[in-house]
Amino acid sequence: MQQEYILHNDEFVAANHPVFGVENRAFRYGDGLFESMRMNNGTLKFAELHADRLKAGMKALKMDGAELMDEYFLKQKTAELCKRNKLKDNVRFRLSVYRAGAGLYTPDTNKSGYVLEATALPQSSYDLNKKGLIIDVYDDITKPINKLSNYKTTNSLLFVMAGLYKKQYNLDEAFILNQQGFLCESISSNIFVVYDKQIYTPALSEGCIAGVMRNVVMGMAKSHNIPLTEAQINPEVLNAAEEVFITNATGGIRWVMGYGRKRYFNEISKYLSARLNEM
Repeated sequence: MQQEYILHNDEFVAANHPVFGVENRAFRYGDGLFESMRMNNGTLKFAELHADRLKAGMKALKMDGAELMDEYFLKQKTAELCKRNKLKDNVRFRLSVYRAGAGLYTPDTNKSGYVLEATALPQSSYDLNKKGLIIDVYDDITKPINKLSNYKTTNSLLFVMAGLYKKQYNLDEAFILNQQGFLCESISSNIFVVYDKQIYTPALSEGCIAGVMRNVVMGMAKSHNIPLTEAQINPEVLNAAEEVFITNATGGIRWVMGYGRKRYFNEISKYLSARLNEM
């Protein structure tokens, strides 16, 4: 069996070899952030958007080195790791960036380190799911709205608890509310709701992740003259909506079939998924 590698601070390390000690700040305090990215047919998709969000997140966390995490860096490092692992075309990446050094809650330094992981994907296109998702709303814990809400930080216990709820009730996905009780996002994706032939998605001011695929879908809707509004969305609209779909950078667009006894269509999500693959 071929040895798999990760890239840790520009050095290849066997994937089963430890690279952190117990003093690592991401382990101790969730002091870091990450990007999930996808390569299709040898091309890293939406690298510029990923780089922009990563740099903005590092600056928000006051980490050094944000200027180095540009589009060229992402394309170069993902290509290097693919070559080392003999991955050719379709790959999922996770880039984790952490604050290096010691300290308790107060860091001794703001220097950053990173780990890049790669996993092969079976298909080259963003295939729309044939079977629609069954979802519910998780409301035991809500997401706070603050300056870090739009970034994918490693402080992810809310999403872990929502994942346990999903598993307990045999769901495909769970929707998360913000601190004001409005729709925010799902465990791993941004939310889009189609009501009266118009698409609505939670605004960034509602505390959702500034998703790369969210950005792409909003751009596609605009270019194809589909009305789309960023808004504050009451979860009650799920009982009246015509369609619901979710998006992320690795999975593309996935349509929701059911919420409780409510059932949805997938006309717009199917159309947007086709346009996404044309890109």
